[in-house]
Amino acid sequence: MAAARRPAGVAGRRTGAYRPGADKLLTDADGVSAISLADFAVALLDEAERPVHQRTRFTVASA
Repeated sequence: MAAARRPAGVAGRRTGAYRPGADKLLTDADGVSAISLADFAVALLDEAERPVHQRTRFTVASA
């Protein structure tokens, strides 16, 4: 039986911390890739205000 996994973007409180990554999925020690929608929004706005990944894909996950 497979363990249940959280969806990638879950409602939750904003921690203000996230891990940026390149073109590979970021996971924790259990293989779960997750970030709260609030932290995802912060990461998106940070990238819009101070672009680091121009014309390339990037990922973010909970810190």
